[in-house]
Amino acid sequence: MPVRCLQGRVGSAPDAACSATEVFRVSPALLYTDRLKAQHNPLIDQVRSRDPRALARAISAVENRAPGWSDLLKALFPHTGKARVIGLTGAPGAGKSTLVDQLAKHYRKTKNPHPVLQSRKDKGGATAFDENHTVGIIAVDPTSPYTGGAILGDRIRMQDHFADPGIYIRSMATRGSLGGLARTTADVASVLDASGRDVILIETVGVGQDEVEIVRLADITIVILVPGMGDDVQTIKAGIMEIADIFVINKSDREGAERVEREIRALQSLATRHDGWTPPIVKTVASEGKGVVELAAAVREYESYLQKENRALTKSTENWQERLVQMLRDAMLEKARSAMSDGNLARLAQEVAEHKRDPYTLVEEIAGKAGRV
Repeated sequence: MPVRCLQGRVGSAPDAACSATEVFRVSPALLYTDRLKAQHNPLIDQVRSRDPRALARAISAVENRAPGWSDLLKALFPHTGKARVIGLTGAPGAGKSTLVDQLAKHYRKTKNPHPVLQSRKDKGGATAFDENHTVGIIAVDPTSPYTGGAILGDRIRMQDHFADPGIYIRSMATRGSLGGLARTTADVASVLDASGRDVILIETVGVGQDEVEIVRLADITIVILVPGMGDDVQTIKAGIMEIADIFVINKSDREGAERVEREIRALQSLATRHDGWTPPIVKTVASEGKGVVELAAAVREYESYLQKENRALTKSTENWQERLVQMLRDAMLEKARSAMSDGNLARLAQEVAEHKRDPYTLVEEIAGKAGRV
């Protein structure tokens, strides 16, 4: 490991060439917030100051589960909870990336009532107020089942923002996770939130009817539909149609847009949400920027609704209940995997296949060992 990657002194920053893994291996003690306050940690300070390179290193550490990732999230968590998290989901080809791009442009032109200090490249690197909303974008792309790679096409569609320091874009591969999100999407959103982004837009991978993980993460969930998908009864299907806080009919200049709207309204007439909210229907043509202002207005309207009768806290509590169960499931699974080697797993699987052992007793034994780890 190069000497320049050492962080022996509090307040010293790692060399730019250091990877996130190298930094965390050298000085994991800096991330234990019960011993040192967050402001003594260079990486945390840099993330909070919106340094894009530090933000990239922190996200990579979290996404790759590098040593110290958990302690980093613990240190950043007290700084979260301020960003507006908007999830956009829908079938492949619905125009999610284009709509995210247009929403980001809209928010970057919208004044922020609480502007923050940040380094501005257009001002020679000097610290200045960014008067408009700052945006973080998480774009999830599918992973190839053959190579494990992903074509991060969202970067191609959003390349107009590369020179804007007020927008940070992170593409993620699902890495085999189901539900439309990657396993670490929620943690990456927390890092962006802690960095002071005002709005976080999360674009799911093109999803089907039952891939609804985004509802557990986003404050506001936008379901995007398009006419001409060949499914006239899609609105009465369970799953994705039930999670929408706002419906968007994109490509509404196509034939069939009115029929899709009628189907959504028919669905809404059959049942009322438990919180009493009736999701509005917004028509857009994202490729031309039409309807984006109306969509942003619908988002503001739902935000105002959540502020009444403590609905925002109630919704957040419900979401955290689901997320905590998922986090516990992941933690127990990791413990179970660490309790046995791959060779041992193959041997046990063969014994079950040969009916020498029953899988139920075996799972109980493995779970018991994992609980003692």
